[in-house]
Amino acid sequence: MNQTQALKILKSGANVFLTGEPGSGKTYLINQYVEYLNSHGIKTAITASTGIAATHIGGMTIHSWSGIGIKSRLNIGELHKIASNSYVSKRIKPAKVLIIDEISMLPPETLQTIDQICREVKKNSMPFGGIQVVLVGDFFQLPPVTKRVVLDDFSQESLFEEVPLGRFAYDSPLWRQADFVTCYITEQHRQDDDKFVRLLSKIRSNSFDETSLNCIKERQVDGVSIPSSVPKLFSHNVDVDTVNDRMLSKIPGEAQYFPMLTKGHEALIGVMKKGCLSPENLFLKVGASVMFTKNSPKDGYVNGTLGVIESFDKETEMPVVEIRNGRKIKVSYAEWILEEDGKVKGRLSQIPLRLAWAITVHKSQGISLDEAVIDLSRVFEFGQGYVAISRVKRLSGVYILGWNDKAFQVDPEILEKDKEFSTHSADAEKLFANFSEEEFQKMHGDFITLSTL
Repeated sequence: MNQTQALKILKSGANVFLTGEPGSGKTYLINQYVEYLNSHGIKTAITASTGIAATHIGGMTIHSWSGIGIKSRLNIGELHKIASNSYVSKRIKPAKVLIIDEISMLPPETLQTIDQICREVKKNSMPFGGIQVVLVGDFFQLPPVTKRVVLDDFSQESLFEEVPLGRFAYDSPLWRQADFVTCYITEQHRQDDDKFVRLLSKIRSNSFDETSLNCIKERQVDGVSIPSSVPKLFSHNVDVDTVNDRMLSKIPGEAQYFPMLTKGHEALIGVMKKGCLSPENLFLKVGASVMFTKNSPKDGYVNGTLGVIESFDKETEMPVVEIRNGRKIKVSYAEWILEEDGKVKGRLSQIPLRLAWAITVHKSQGISLDEAVIDLSRVFEFGQGYVAISRVKRLSGVYILGWNDKAFQVDPEILEKDKEFSTHSADAEKLFANFSEEEFQKMHGDFITLSTL
């Protein structure tokens, strides 16, 4: 399915699961749909399963939006307490569309809890209280973090009759009840290197073979000859911090300090900080390798643009970054804002940069890189190797330090489920192909009318 077809289905008001390979343009498509909804005055909740993903789409975490916080399961008393919270109610009641990005990282019981809250607040027994729900993500990417279930958590007042089996959101019975239309985008907008695309497809289809391994071996390096400005991707935070601190300390002179400025409720600011790619305390020196952490096309950078600190402006003391094409960008403080009904509830101000000698695979999700040095020798989760490599635009930009046995494996369960998603998408494509343009226009118009009553 292409983006145009998927957008038509989204505009019909159907619940949609939007998926596709990295670089297929899922975020771009969602932004198009949000722009369309806004132009018609339709209240839209833009959320994500993680704070990092939320910053990419300009939204908030689904946990904050729904009021569940760190909980994934509620009893009846807790449900009523959250539903009666005026802040939660003001968010959910007017919402006509709910977008949840990075659905692969949301456990099934959390999805069910969100559904129950929406039904309670909306006083509507339909799935999610009748809100159109758009789930976005790729289950080949990083899975949810699982926690040991404590049996005492499930009292007789529990919302669910039994603990949902499985690890992923699609394991929830709600996935079937909500009747999601699967839109599997098959376009590719990040990689234009056929050899690289074939390699990624081999990993994704779990058919990584000798030819695939030879491609990886061709890109293996010892790290000595790679320019220090090329970002390194690691699976563990400790490796990232070690590399960045060591590289910054090698540059002579005193570092310029840029503190994050905040305004809002302490708990809310804490959540926003975790989701912000720029650090709370940023130290920079001339010569430091950096990456932009925000999109600003008018200023000539996007989230993932790489560069080097060229100087600090003599008047403002703000950093000047020379990006890869030689262009120099004078950087100033940027803002990350959380709004509710047009009112600012939380605000972060920070230089939209982070040290980029190294970043974690987890924080690399959602960004595009021209090149990267990737260490897969300590990969511990299905999908980490795939996520890391697929961040890069071309095979010539991939430098592999090492890998272990799990680096190029994908979850067998996800492999089978992905085939199912692909089939469902093809079926949906055939079904909607039977509708004329006039019929689509009527569906779109009916949804707008219902959503603006």
